[in-house]
Amino acid sequence: MTSPHFVVIGECVADVVRTDGAPDVVHPGGSPANVAYGLARLGAPVALLTELGDDPYGRLIRTHLESAGVNLLGEPCGRTPSAVVRLDAEGRADYTFDIGWTLSPTELPSPPGQLHIGSIAAITEPGAAAVLALVERWRGRAAVSYDPNVRPALMGEHTEAVRRVERCVALSDLVKASDEDLAWLYPDRTPEQVARHWLGLGPATVAVTLGPAGAFALAADGRRVEAPARRVEVADTVGAGDAFTSALLHARHTGADLAMALTLATAAATLTVTRPGATPPDTAELAAATTA
Repeated sequence: MTSPHFVVIGECVADVVRTDGAPDVVHPGGSPANVAYGLARLGAPVALLTELGDDPYGRLIRTHLESAGVNLLGEPCGRTPSAVVRLDAEGRADYTFDIGWTLSPTELPSPPGQLHIGSIAAITEPGAAAVLALVERWRGRAAVSYDPNVRPALMGEHTEAVRRVERCVALSDLVKASDEDLAWLYPDRTPEQVARHWLGLGPATVAVTLGPAGAFALAADGRRVEAPARRVEVADTVGAGDAFTSALLHARHTGADLAMALTLATAAATLTVTRPGATPPDTAELAAATTA
């Protein structure tokens, strides 16, 4: 097996999608798992260090990830995490979680080219300590990316949550966040103000998604780029931000400049919202969407 360039560290979650008048539908999910799946769909060698139970949800997620070529690392856990996802009339998702994160201190089987962390696993103890220990061990030898993927119900006390997020930002080379993430973390600042604040903590690039308004990115060298989003019919928004992250990371790894990477990432997110669940595009679909 090819040694993976990307190693994503974080949770898998079974998303139980619930809409009024329809039966529940279970989709494989969890932000880090979605990012790993999206990278694999784009042809990137990727491993996911995670926790999965030997249960129906765990087997569903394992099959889903391995079908795309994701190499799964980590020890089994007692029960696969889950989340009830309620969709509003516009397809926006609200989550109720049943999740724990208990990753033990571990070594990676081979040197990574890039580590990606984020979401629940980067701030939820006891597992977050193992995540950050790996980042600190490899930082400087591997690129680091981070997506806070804020889930208010799991963030704990606000000041401490901001401190934890900013620690992850400071350890990263590239950070991606949504305008909703930033509004919860910093309710009195604009997305642009937060992005500039985060650049001051150390990353080379901060990218911010703006929902139907597209995205922008700031670079430490002073560049600012934007990418609009096409108007489409939305099935749901589950996994759209993760598809954006996968495409952004893949594009930068394969040599795209920041403006093109942001365009590809926005196109990936737009494609994802047109179909149910976290179903990011593959290489052919993304190429077609950006040349149409």
